[in-house]
Amino acid sequence: MAREGAGLFAPFRVLGRFSGHVPHVLRYHGRHREFYLAAAVGRSVHTYNVSTRRPGNALPQDITCLAADRMLIFASYDNILHAFARNKEVVHTYEGHKARIHLLQPFGDHVISVDVDNVLIVWNIQSEEDHLQIDFDKATFAVSALLHPSTYLNKILLGSEQGTLQLWNIRSNKLLYSFPGWGLAVTTLEQAPAVDVVAVGLVSGHIIVHNIKFDETLMKFQQDWGPITAISFRTADGHPVMAAGSPVGHIALWDLEEKKLMCQMQDAHSTAIAGMTFVPGEPLLITNGADNALRVWIFDGPGGAGRVLRGRTGHSAPPTKIRYHGQSGEQILSAGQDGTLQSFSTVHEKFNKSLGRGSINKKKSKKKGLKLDTMALPPITAFASEVAHQSDWDGIVACHQGYITCTTWNYQKTSMGAHKLRPEEFSKHKPIDIYATAVDITSCGNFAVIGMSTGQVDVYNMQSGIHRGRYGKETAHEGAIRGLAVDGLNQLVITAGSEGLIKFWKFKMKDLVYSTELSSSPSGILLHRDSGILGIAFDDFTISVLDIETRKIVRTFSGHHGRINDMTFSPDGRWLITSSMDCSIKTWDLPSGCLIDCFLVDSAAVSLTMSPTGDFLASAHVDDLGIYLWSNRSLYSLVSLRPLPADYEPSLVTLPSTCPMQDADVSGDEEACDEMIEYVSPEQLGKQLVTLSLLPESRWKNLLNLDIIKKKNKPREPPKVPKSAPFFIPTLPGLIPRYIPPEEENDTQSKVVNLGILAQKSDFYIHLEEALSTNEYKAPLDLLKSLGPSNIEVELRGLAPEGGGSVEVMLSFLRMIGMMLNRKYNFELAQAYLALFLKLHLKILSSEAKLLEELSKLSIQLEETWIHLQALFNQSLCVLTYMKSALL
Repeated sequence: MAREGAGLFAPFRVLGRFSGHVPHVLRYHGRHREFYLAAAVGRSVHTYNVSTRRPGNALPQDITCLAADRMLIFASYDNILHAFARNKEVVHTYEGHKARIHLLQPFGDHVISVDVDNVLIVWNIQSEEDHLQIDFDKATFAVSALLHPSTYLNKILLGSEQGTLQLWNIRSNKLLYSFPGWGLAVTTLEQAPAVDVVAVGLVSGHIIVHNIKFDETLMKFQQDWGPITAISFRTADGHPVMAAGSPVGHIALWDLEEKKLMCQMQDAHSTAIAGMTFVPGEPLLITNGADNALRVWIFDGPGGAGRVLRGRTGHSAPPTKIRYHGQSGEQILSAGQDGTLQSFSTVHEKFNKSLGRGSINKKKSKKKGLKLDTMALPPITAFASEVAHQSDWDGIVACHQGYITCTTWNYQKTSMGAHKLRPEEFSKHKPIDIYATAVDITSCGNFAVIGMSTGQVDVYNMQSGIHRGRYGKETAHEGAIRGLAVDGLNQLVITAGSEGLIKFWKFKMKDLVYSTELSSSPSGILLHRDSGILGIAFDDFTISVLDIETRKIVRTFSGHHGRINDMTFSPDGRWLITSSMDCSIKTWDLPSGCLIDCFLVDSAAVSLTMSPTGDFLASAHVDDLGIYLWSNRSLYSLVSLRPLPADYEPSLVTLPSTCPMQDADVSGDEEACDEMIEYVSPEQLGKQLVTLSLLPESRWKNLLNLDIIKKKNKPREPPKVPKSAPFFIPTLPGLIPRYIPPEEENDTQSKVVNLGILAQKSDFYIHLEEALSTNEYKAPLDLLKSLGPSNIEVELRGLAPEGGGSVEVMLSFLRMIGMMLNRKYNFELAQAYLALFLKLHLKILSSEAKLLEELSKLSIQLEETWIHLQALFNQSLCVLTYMKSALL
């Protein structure tokens, strides 16, 4: 059974995704006078200018091809082509291809697309109709490149896998000329700054600079790095330079005047150069690749080589471990399979940091370069961070896959730290089968605790890197350490071994305090330091929660059908969120011991972390480069936290895209869901309880002191009458200006008092008279609650016979107070109203027998209520005093 309405977590956006295998496009906006860069990232298009990034709408599938003209951005997935306007809105859709589109070329009022079945279609951009369709034979001419030569009206140049080139007129649908080629497949075509000249990139690594008007080869270059992936010409400062990309990530810069290689930019990307564009009129080169990097290179130094001016870089291989850094909830540390440790900001990309890649010897690594680096450490499998003292020394410790040495990292310096932590007995030789498995850092940032595959647990000083002791005589556990944790006060170290034991150690003395056997072998542990709750994941796919104070299992959860990859607690320790290889993410409520939320994702989440502020859940997934943020809907909308039924079927939720997703249909679901009805508290919770009103204190607290307040607020001088201006229309006094009608103006001039006005009864007086016969006092009470202190005094003064009232109405008022005391609600109002009534009418009350009899009944009620309250107060004070003084 599926639950109605939305779940606890809603997709928000993805971090750390900047580029893919699709080449970027650069376009000039005439009105803004600025260049914009468009890059395809998964299903979305990112548009960059100099300082900002604007994510566009997401398409249903990953984008495979990208192009742009001066107004629109064209993106295709599978066999469908879309056009974006204003960087975000899909304004045109072109459907007609039967195979995947792999080439795009905007062409004035038309756009040309070619699919893998060798069908070329010319589309009219506005009408979305196909203007022309040409089918090529794959055996003789398989289209692999497409270009519109400058100044060639209605003409396109096509390159093929067979090596030949063809020049077509798409208006007349005629083949104008066929170039014999060079017997090798064409990979890319690029227009040179000179008219009639085109650069042709071949699969062999050759670059042919060819004049298509005379069919002459002007220049020929060769690269030894494989096929040419991208070509671009520099037009700034009169430098005739051509840049060519390669599948290994190198860029070659060719001097076209001297016809020779000018310089090489090796390891510009760790994967193939997907796209490369010189910015017209500026010494800037923009490159992107499938390594999730987008870089801008500037050529301002000697030798002609470029340096990185700015860039956006994420993980080039999927992240394996993510954790929030600090208590602000604005930075997420991420360790990836590419061996790097990076920090991603949830606020803005400009705050992202890369701490680099682990290395045995950083100086030797820099000399050898990225590809030949034999000093590089394996990927990080686990790490722990602490912000205390991070400005003084290293605040991050990490262990690497299959490696015995643990490394420290400095977040402030964004680099690898000064120390390499490993046991002293292995300082001279490195065993192959012994490696670090778990790490933790104390909350003070002074010590790191490291667990090994042999069962050893060692403590190191983070400032000096000195070994400070070991738990147990030789080893802490007989099996490998599966997890360890240090409590918030540096009193206990908790270790879990693969043999199925959980052990508690004194942090300073290194003595064993307690050991307990688990039902199965643990796969990992996680401690919530504030609440002292330890989450334990087992190899049999169950989860247990252990209280480190009582050292007992307090909760056990089962329901996952695959290996549990990671766990995270909510900041208040109320929820435990787990991810598993069964592609589910589940939220367990610890106080009730129930599953309250569950949803499925396309690929299993390998790591989870909850923001310290509780607003976001972050997840990293199998074979995915991004870090996905899920917003906590319980912070901003009504979410059911009831236990899920046993037959609940979780729904598949699409991973967030790069643009923040709106929680669109939540309101309609909430209205339709019965369990989302908001609870309204009754006026009285129980008959034996005393309930106060919800009125502010200013309405009742100063009723007995109104005469003092009036004396304090009395003006020192009488108000001065302003001089009347003859050209102003007379107005009535008050906050809202109103003009005096002619008849009212005449009435105010009369000095005869109208006694009929004084004889009128107020609404409160009338309701009390009616209550004498009906015995219903709700209406007069509600009316009195709506009045201010001064009006309440006026109403109560008017109840006496000398004020125009009667003894019967005064009796009715005392019965209303008696009703309030009987029902025990609006308790403080009954006290205040009765006190003011007694103060105003004490002489009349003492002379009337009926009123004295009613007052004696009220006195008994008040005494009984106060005795009951006094007993409750004394009981609470007694318990509180015992809890404060007793030694528990």
